[in-house]
Amino acid sequence: MTDHQFGPFGIGTGLDSSPQSIEAARAAEELGYPAIWLSGGPLPGLQTITDLVGATESIKFVSGILSVTKYSAADVSATYAAMEESAPGRFIVGLGGAHGPKPFATLSAYLDELDVPMERRLLAALGPQMLRLARDRSAGGYPFLISAGYAAQARDVLGPDKLLAVNHLVVLESDAERARGIARDTIAAFTRIPGYAASLRRQGFSESDLADLSDSMVDALAAWGSPADIKAKLTEHLDGGVDHVAVNVITGVTGPQPVEQWRALAPALLT
Repeated sequence: MTDHQFGPFGIGTGLDSSPQSIEAARAAEELGYPAIWLSGGPLPGLQTITDLVGATESIKFVSGILSVTKYSAADVSATYAAMEESAPGRFIVGLGGAHGPKPFATLSAYLDELDVPMERRLLAALGPQMLRLARDRSAGGYPFLISAGYAAQARDVLGPDKLLAVNHLVVLESDAERARGIARDTIAAFTRIPGYAASLRRQGFSESDLADLSDSMVDALAAWGSPADIKAKLTEHLDGGVDHVAVNVITGVTGPQPVEQWRALAPALLT
């Protein structure tokens, strides 16, 4: 059983070491969010994790995810060791991104080299094989772009004693057309990635759903509406066996971190 105490809701976002990112991390901490799950793509390097932990007091950071083809096991192990020395328990290593011809073997070999306790590492996992690897060789799984119904299936694979955390898209917008439009812009990019497309099919979405980005698929993959509406939708994950939801707020525009949306959601999600 993992010893991570995340609470039901945290933040999923991409941060760097800029003053704006540091300010956003501090704001999330002040609002009471227990954890920030750092998107791997926007992460400029491992030093950012050190900078964010050093600039905050208690909030936990999870690398969600570090690509094993970009960051060596030795470097990740060294960063983890340094964080345990200066801020014990505040950095959890989330790994994934093995998209080559043999992703399972690649990730397994990486874990053989990684000097991080099993209870302090998580794996990005969509399909049954990766979920079983997460069960057997880490504290749990961290899937993205899954429905609450599929989360229940993931729980069955992981078993009752492993952490299941999901990253779920959130649009703080009550107009259905605008909200779904914002969500579609993000979801569309992932339908073109083979692994995510396969995951969506595995979840029961049809080729028509993927091609048309149907309302039903968008509504399953993104929570939108008022803070109360969003909490109700995210709670479906918790009811299906998820331990923690990383709230990934999207706004449809490129710009600063959505701190105001985090603030608006906090009374509903954190009380």
